[in-house]
Amino acid sequence: MADEGMWLYNAVPVNKLKAKYNFAPDRKWLDHVRLASGAFGRSASIVSADGLVFTNHHVAANCIHNISTAAHDYMKEGFYAGLREKEPKCPGLEMNTLLDIRDITTEVQGAVKPSMSDTEAGTAQRTVMSKLEGECSAPADNIHCETVTLYAGGLYHLYKHKRYSDIRLVMAPEYDIAFFGGDADNFTFPRYDLDIAFLRIYENNKPIHVEHMNWSTEGVKEGDLVFVSGNPATTGRLLTMAQLEYLRDVAYPARIVALKHSIDSLTAFSAKGPENARVAERLLWSARNSYKGVNGYLLALHDNGIMAAKAAVERELRYAVATNPKTASEFGVAWDGIAQAMQWQRENFRRITYKGDKAIPGTLADIARTLVRVSQERPKAIDQRMRGYQDQDLPAIEQSLFANIPFSRELEIMQVTEGLRALVANLPADDTFLKDVLGGKSPQDRARELVTGSHLSEIAFRRELYNGGEAAIEAASDPMIQLIRKIDPEARQIRSEQDDKVDAEVRKNGALIAKARFQLFGAEFPPDATESLRLSYGQVKGYVENGETIPYYTTIGGAFEREKQHNAEAPYTLPPSWHRAFEAKGAAKLDLTTPFDTVSTADIIGGNSGSPVVDTKGDVVGIIFDGNIHMLPWNFHYEDRRGRSVFVDVRAVLEILRKIYNAGPLVDELLETQPSVLKIKVPKAQ
Repeated sequence: MADEGMWLYNAVPVNKLKAKYNFAPDRKWLDHVRLASGAFGRSASIVSADGLVFTNHHVAANCIHNISTAAHDYMKEGFYAGLREKEPKCPGLEMNTLLDIRDITTEVQGAVKPSMSDTEAGTAQRTVMSKLEGECSAPADNIHCETVTLYAGGLYHLYKHKRYSDIRLVMAPEYDIAFFGGDADNFTFPRYDLDIAFLRIYENNKPIHVEHMNWSTEGVKEGDLVFVSGNPATTGRLLTMAQLEYLRDVAYPARIVALKHSIDSLTAFSAKGPENARVAERLLWSARNSYKGVNGYLLALHDNGIMAAKAAVERELRYAVATNPKTASEFGVAWDGIAQAMQWQRENFRRITYKGDKAIPGTLADIARTLVRVSQERPKAIDQRMRGYQDQDLPAIEQSLFANIPFSRELEIMQVTEGLRALVANLPADDTFLKDVLGGKSPQDRARELVTGSHLSEIAFRRELYNGGEAAIEAASDPMIQLIRKIDPEARQIRSEQDDKVDAEVRKNGALIAKARFQLFGAEFPPDATESLRLSYGQVKGYVENGETIPYYTTIGGAFEREKQHNAEAPYTLPPSWHRAFEAKGAAKLDLTTPFDTVSTADIIGGNSGSPVVDTKGDVVGIIFDGNIHMLPWNFHYEDRRGRSVFVDVRAVLEILRKIYNAGPLVDELLETQPSVLKIKVPKAQ
C-alpha cells in the first residue's frame, strides 16, 4: 500500500487511490492539473489567469543570474518587478506544457522486421519516431512533439507540447533565504527555505490566458492526500542488475570524481574576487547539489539490502520466464542482451567520456557543436538527419543559439582549461584526438587561445554562421569552430555506436522484459521516470529518526531560531528584509507561527524541483524543492518509513510576499481577490 509511483497521466491508478484514500481523480481533474503544469527542463505550474508561473528559485536561477549585473546582483538582492512593464525577459528560457499524449507503440515496434540486424532495427525505429514527431509538430504554432520511451521500450508515447519562448521574471527572493542553510542543509529536514520564484509567460507581447491552478489559502494538515505534478528526470527502479552494476562500478564513481574536481576548480576561481564569485555562483551550486545527490544514489547501490532485493526480483522474473517454454523462447535472451550492452559501455567509457559530445566543456564548445551539426543536418532529408535536428527542433535550437546570455571569458577559460587537463589525465599522450585538441600547447595556453580567439560569444556572429550554413562553417577561421569541426566526426561516430550497441539493444531487450512483466504479473506498475510529465501522490506526514519524532512542518519563526543557533553566520544569515518584518509592529508584523516547509510521502526524484503540490481540489498547496537524505535511494527503491519529499507551504508564501516583500499585487493576482479577503489558517506552532 506504499505511495510509490511516478504515474503516466493516461494511466493513473484511480482504483488504488480510491481504495486507500477514498478519492479518485476523474479525467476533468487530471486534464486540469496536466494543462496547468509545465517544464523549464525542471518543473513549474501556471497559477493565475494572466500566465503567472510558480517554480523554484534554483530552477529560475539561470534567468535571475543572466539579468543580473555587477551593479545589480539579483541573486543576492532579490527581485520584484511590481509592474508588468518592469518584468524583464529571461534570455534563452522557454517553457512547455503538455497538450496531448498518443500511444505509438504499434508504429515504433512495428518498424522492426524479423530479417533486420540490430543496427537496422535501431535505425528503423529512430526513423519512424522522427516521422511521427514531424507529422505531429507545427513549428509555426509553437507545437513540438517528442517520443517518450517507457518501460525501456515496452511502450512508446508521443507527447505534444505547446512551447513558450517569452518568459519574464516577476519575483525572486534573496539567495540567502532561497538556499538558507546552504549545502549543509541540502537534502535534510527540518528546513527553512523560501525556494520560490514567479515568472510570467507572454505570447505576442501579452500575458497568456490558459488553464491555471487556483491557489489554496488553507494549506494542508497531517494525513492529507496530496499530488505532485512534475517532470522527474530519471529513475532506475526497473533496471536490470547489469545496468545497476554499471552505474555502481563505473558511471557514478567517475561522475563523483568529475564533480569534486569541478567544485574545487569553481571554488578556487570564486575566491579570486567578488565578480568571479558572482559569475560562478550558479555553476558551483549546481555542482555541489549534484555531488551530494550522486553520492546518495551510489550509497543506495552499495546497500546490500537494496541490491539483494533487486537481485531477488530479477531472479523471480527470470525464473518465471525460464519455466515456460513459450516465454523462455520469446524473452529469455533479454537480460543477456542488456548485459552485453553494458559491457560495451564499460569498455568504451573513457572513449565516450573524453572523446564524445562533452569532451570540450563550456558555452563556446556547445555553441560551436550546435552550429557545426545544424549546418550539416539541415540540408538532409528528414529521415536522414541526426535525432534532435528535425524541422520541429529548429525553433528551440534558434532560441538557445541567439539568446543574449551574459558571458564570462575568464570563467570560460577556466572551464576549458580544466576540461583539457582531464583529457590529458585520461587519454594516452600519443592519442591523435588529444594531439588535435591541444595543438602542441599546454591545456591552459590552448584554452586561452580557443576562448580569446573565438567570436562565438557574439550573437551577430552566431547568426551569420547559422544562416550561412555549411559553407560559412567551413570558411570560418574561428578557432573553436575549427576545433569542433576537426573532432566532431569522432564524437558522431561514438554517438552512432552508442545508438546501435547500447540504446537500440536496451530498447529491444527492455521491451522484451517489459512484455514478460506484463504477461506474468500484470501491467499495474509505473514506468521509470524519463523527464516526461508524471503525477505522484502521498500523505502529508512526519517521521521518526533516531528515536526523535520529526514534525511534518516547520514555521517561519523556526528560521529565526535556526539563524540564532548558528550565530547568524553564513549560510544561516537571513536577509535584512526578513529582520525588518520581524521587528515590525501591528498588522505588518510577521506571523511566526505560519507553516513554512512541509514534508509528504509523495514520490519524487531529481527533476521534480518546482513541481506544484496540489490537493484533491486541484489547488496549489506547495512547491517541491527538495527531499530529505532518505529520499535519495528512491532513485532505485521507494520506501516511506523515513523518505520524504519537501515543499514550501503556500501559507508561508502568502505571508512572506505581503509582509516581507510588499508584494500585495502579486498576492492579489494569486488569490484573484482583494486584500481584505485574505485569511490564512494555520495549525498550532510546533
